[in-house]
Amino acid sequence: MAAGDIETFQRDGIWFNRIEGEARTLGTSFTSKAEAVKVGRGAAAARQVQHTVRTEEGPSEDANVYDRHPRELMGE
Repeated sequence: MAAGDIETFQRDGIWFNRIEGEARTLGTSFTSKAEAVKVGRGAAAARQVQHTVRTEEGPSEDANVYDRHPRELMGE
């Protein structure tokens, strides 16, 4: 992930979104993964950046990347 991309993650059973490279979360917390993903995906689309979902906070091999970033589409 690059700085500025949106990440949806879980901490102690509560879901959050944040901008990659920033410590604070973006907006409110969510009890539902689906709602957090929906808001995170919308924020990523508005900023035209990549959106990633992790089951836990921090580095994880189970991250799912959603929506390709415009920088990845160049040259296609």
